[in-house]
Amino acid sequence: MMRRHFLTLGTIAFMSLAPQAFAATAINVIEDGEGGGTMSLKLDKSIIKAGEVVFSVHNAAMTEEHEMVLVKLKSAGQKLPLMESRHRIDEKQLKNLGEVADLKPGANGSLKARLSPGHYMLFCNIMGHYEAGMHETLTVTK
Repeated sequence: MMRRHFLTLGTIAFMSLAPQAFAATAINVIEDGEGGGTMSLKLDKSIIKAGEVVFSVHNAAMTEEHEMVLVKLKSAGQKLPLMESRHRIDEKQLKNLGEVADLKPGANGSLKARLSPGHYMLFCNIMGHYEAGMHETLTVTK
């Protein structure tokens, strides 16, 4: 009887620690800006450790739809391939890890990804939004 009670307490102790040991890193992303003006995409963390990440994205704009695209860069200073005539990034030339698309004003979305050490870029690829400032880098360490 005593042994069974000890195992139960041990199991309870393990279960209470397990969620913390395996929890994903949460990053809040705020997108803002209206057509014709300055736009922004801001992260509450710019450096994180490798592993599971959940991006919680909020479109704080009043009238403008936004999206968030996640790509892995080859190096920290890599320039993204801008198609100037279309005012968009050429996503086909990049390693796209997912996106939160079609976020209406005031809407929320999320993206879960497993990130390895390296450099990443998050951006809105709606026509003209990247050029208006809707991009941010993320560094992932070991």
